[in-house]
Amino acid sequence: MKKRVLAIVLALVLTLSMVLAACSSGGSTGGKVAITIFNSKMEIQSQMEEMAKKYSEEKGVDVEVYYSSDTVAAHLSTRYASGDPYTISMVDAKDIYSLAAEHAVDLSDQDWVANTTQAISIGGKVYGFPVCVEARGIIYNKDAIEAATGAEFDPTSVKTTADLQALAEKVGTGIMNEDWSLGAHYLAEVYEQHEDPDAFIAGIKDGSIKLIEDEKFNAMMDTFDVLMANNYAKDAPGSAEREVTEQKLAEGEIGFMFGGNWDWSVINAYEYSENMGIMPVPNDVDDGSSDKLVGGGSKYFFIDSSENISEEQRQAAKDFLNWLVNDEEGQSFIVNDCALVPAFSNITLAVGDPLGASVKSYADTGAMIGNYNYLPDDHYAKTGAIFQKYLDQKIDRATFADEITEYWATAEVGAH
Repeated sequence: MKKRVLAIVLALVLTLSMVLAACSSGGSTGGKVAITIFNSKMEIQSQMEEMAKKYSEEKGVDVEVYYSSDTVAAHLSTRYASGDPYTISMVDAKDIYSLAAEHAVDLSDQDWVANTTQAISIGGKVYGFPVCVEARGIIYNKDAIEAATGAEFDPTSVKTTADLQALAEKVGTGIMNEDWSLGAHYLAEVYEQHEDPDAFIAGIKDGSIKLIEDEKFNAMMDTFDVLMANNYAKDAPGSAEREVTEQKLAEGEIGFMFGGNWDWSVINAYEYSENMGIMPVPNDVDDGSSDKLVGGGSKYFFIDSSENISEEQRQAAKDFLNWLVNDEEGQSFIVNDCALVPAFSNITLAVGDPLGASVKSYADTGAMIGNYNYLPDDHYAKTGAIFQKYLDQKIDRATFADEITEYWATAEVGAH
């Protein structure tokens, strides 16, 4: 009996030792290297999961993809606190600037660096791999506009607020009321369309710039007022659901909506018109901004430098990034499966959706105003909430400007 008990104990010890060996083998399962990817772009989560499954089968690397709707910085901080970082994380540009020094691997020696102008470098080292190029402006439904006006629509002819108003009165508009659309995107364009966004924000902070007196702010708000006045949901704009608004745009019930090429992931779920595109936000400041979209590299991968990740895992992560850029299947995943605009010159696949094609046409000709990537983490939530009050007509423009100024009295831009 004692011998039998001893045998059982020895078997348990051996099993436990094997488990511990597996756990300390640098992220291996069943002899395979295992890597984890954090995805912060919800529109492509299902595509990422399918890709991971196929990649795992074909490359002999176990890949798991995770998504969280939490703020990127907050979500990653919980992973670091638990000693369980992702091998690869998809973050916003500002997160690269704040996290790279402590958490990211230098990717300067990777071949793909030579094929993009959108990688993020800090102190002469490349840390951020650009997942795609995105841009925003006014999305238009060409068929709807032409049906309403009886004339051919040329988006390049819409330069001023009055130009937009003349069309919007005939075809109608939609406004997404989410705080990220209003705060992180529309209000951000006010900063980005200044020659020096840092100086502009600093001026708001120290009081040397009065927002309500700023020419660009007022021009952009004049255009927003046109969108509001012709909004199909103007009687209850705060209750308009994003999916409903995008369906109306897709199917031609309205002709215009402020947004970006990421909106195609929603639009393509409906009976959409293929004659759609994105044009710059028209405004009455003669600075060339009415000829340019605002955008650039959007979402960045970085590989974690944590001691909890083995060199074998980091190499597998580098191989994955190179697969995205240099392998035909990887390129197709970006362009065809995810409907993203690639950030790499060697990827020549045609962008299939009309919004992405619009963005690519502006990017190819250099007609882009760069993103301002250093807004505080709480910017879109707090300024978006202020903007929502303006959209609901609970405050006027002067109060709106005052509350944005109050926000910047204590907010600080990110490191850069």
